[in-house]
Amino acid sequence: MDIRTYFAQGAPLLFDGAMGTYFASQPGRAEERCERACLTRPEEILHIHRAYLEAGCRAIKTNTFSVSADLADGMDETARDIVDAACRLALQAAASYGAYVFADLGPAPLDRSRTPAEVYQTQAQWFLDLGVTHFVAETLSDDEGIREFAHWLKKQCPEAFLMVSFAVGHDGLTRAGRLGGDLYRRTAQITEVDAVGFNCVSGPHHLLEYIKTLELSGKPLAVMPNAGYPTVLGRRTVFQGQPDYFAGQMVQIVRAGASIVGGCCGTTPEHIAQTAQALEKPLPKACPAAPEKRPKLTMDVSNSLWEKLKAGKHVITVELDPPADDNSEGFLEDVQALRDAGADTVTIADCPIGRPRADSSLLACKIKRELGMEPLPHLTCRDRNMNATKALLLGLSMEGVHNVLLVTGDPIPTEDRDEVKSVFNFNSRKLARFVSVLNESTLRASMRIYGALNLNARNFEVELRRAQEKEECGVTGFLTQPVLSAEALDNLKLAHATLQGKILGGIFPVVSHRNACFLNNEIAGMRVCDEIVALYEGKDRDAAEDLAVTISTRIAKEIFPYTDGFYLMTPFRRVALMERIIKNIQR
Repeated sequence: MDIRTYFAQGAPLLFDGAMGTYFASQPGRAEERCERACLTRPEEILHIHRAYLEAGCRAIKTNTFSVSADLADGMDETARDIVDAACRLALQAAASYGAYVFADLGPAPLDRSRTPAEVYQTQAQWFLDLGVTHFVAETLSDDEGIREFAHWLKKQCPEAFLMVSFAVGHDGLTRAGRLGGDLYRRTAQITEVDAVGFNCVSGPHHLLEYIKTLELSGKPLAVMPNAGYPTVLGRRTVFQGQPDYFAGQMVQIVRAGASIVGGCCGTTPEHIAQTAQALEKPLPKACPAAPEKRPKLTMDVSNSLWEKLKAGKHVITVELDPPADDNSEGFLEDVQALRDAGADTVTIADCPIGRPRADSSLLACKIKRELGMEPLPHLTCRDRNMNATKALLLGLSMEGVHNVLLVTGDPIPTEDRDEVKSVFNFNSRKLARFVSVLNESTLRASMRIYGALNLNARNFEVELRRAQEKEECGVTGFLTQPVLSAEALDNLKLAHATLQGKILGGIFPVVSHRNACFLNNEIAGMRVCDEIVALYEGKDRDAAEDLAVTISTRIAKEIFPYTDGFYLMTPFRRVALMERIIKNIQR
């Protein structure tokens, strides 16, 4: 029966459960990649397919979830071998049950030589060549490449059926910081997409409650939750959600409007069997209630930094590196001295150069609470996943800190990689979009988002395009790398003419000839022109500091017309030097 005819009958389509976690639960298979088993253990994969079909599902997915990652990494031969074997096994298993076979397309990694659309198209062509015309792009955290892929697929095979499924947490957010509801609505509007829904990350209760908040599109809604939430037993990650509970929740999900159901991580053939039995009973006609509109609570807060910028006042922010130990006294004394000298805010680096220091957000809260000064903590994408980032932002907001500078962050030094893993769950643009979503959905007072702008980039046109993308993601201001060359000044002028956000021009007081050489050779994003380097030759400390004040004051005057404020970087905790510079540029 054609799948569209099936849906016209009004019965829900039941998919299989989780191939990956079920395979891993078998003795001796926990460390083995299940997709590779299509080649090395085909009988085991065939047995799992048949176990789900025997349980009562009417559709199965090919065991190809990770092929997208293989293709993105250029492993075409391996990817093709897995697709060929997986298709053969799934078609063989489904034949005697009259079940539908869906080509399983896992998320395509970004920032690779192939775009997500190209990754999907490449493997989809292989599936089409093997006679598979039903597709599910699942566990997505974004919709990158989906529109292009959908257009391409229907052009290649007009009768193809495409289902797209996003992975959302119980708060409706994906790992990429996108709102599931936005992704659902946008994808449902693509003519060539036949069904849209959600899978993975959340258990059945939370996905049930989530879909109740959506205004359904009219296209088939797919919901395939995890069996529950994982726990660690020994060295194994397991799901302990019971099949009877899962089945009861799936019935409620169908009543809430889903016409495609199944299971994701942790769901076994027993989960599917009990769901199939529960769905055999007569169900009241699905009549989804109108989504409940819950107004977001808001509160009025003072944000002196943004208020000054919005009023057109030139602001001064000074960067201080956080302490390397647990003694904050000297750091707070420095902040107080800068405040008294006229600085509007202090910005705090987040483990600069990838070395551990006191947490920038905790220090920001301390500054706000004890000194009453507006802090601007840096927040990096490094070594902090989505959950940790959201938790930190909630804490900052509670403490009255409503400005953040979002940066990708310096990588962990090579010698530490065996012990300290870099997370890089997202880049600064995705992080900005995530914070923007929190502003809309969660935070009672909006977080003002600032980004970095490297005026010393080799290809500044690319840097400027990225800055514009950051603005599209919610960035409202930029802190630039130091202006220490004519090229950097020209790039600042171009940024001023191009960007909408506020610009705080970077000023770094070079304190010695050795310091200038170090900056040019060992610090990314720094460029000290030869003329300035030469000025420091033969200067002692006092003379070099006097020169630093003179040059920094001159640069401040040069960049003033193209900025909304100054971003001063403190070298070696020389706060007295910064006080002199602040005094000069305030004249």
